[in-house]
Amino acid sequence: MFACVIVYTMTNLDECKIVTLPRIVDATRGALTVVEQLNEVPFDIKRVYWIYDVPSGENRGGHAHKELRQLIVPVSGSFKVVLDNGRETREVLLNHPWQGLLIVPGVWRTLEDFSSGAVCMCLASELYDAEEYIRDYDKFKEIYCR
Repeated sequence: MFACVIVYTMTNLDECKIVTLPRIVDATRGALTVVEQLNEVPFDIKRVYWIYDVPSGENRGGHAHKELRQLIVPVSGSFKVVLDNGRETREVLLNHPWQGLLIVPGVWRTLEDFSSGAVCMCLASELYDAEEYIRDYDKFKEIYCR
């Protein structure tokens, strides 16, 4: 009998990238941005949620995913996303509603420095599954930094 062992490797942070979304501007009526799965978003969208009313000085995120991919979009205001693969970190400021940050599996993410009135929309490749999250940073490093 064989045991199935899943081996996770450290993610290159370059796999997380800014995606510029289509922006249609009408000088008198405002702007419109469109997102379509498998076009601007390189995965099937199975879940959409948004984060808002984050108190000053508070953070969100603070976890990684085993398989889930996300596109994080600042629908309103701004916030910073700190990406961490266990060996290096990168900070990305999101402040344009026509740009999103693609985050791949195996990256620890923390959202911080929310401006007043900021709204963060997350498009996810998977339905919610608590087992899919890695919420302990030491466990994350143990899995991805061998």
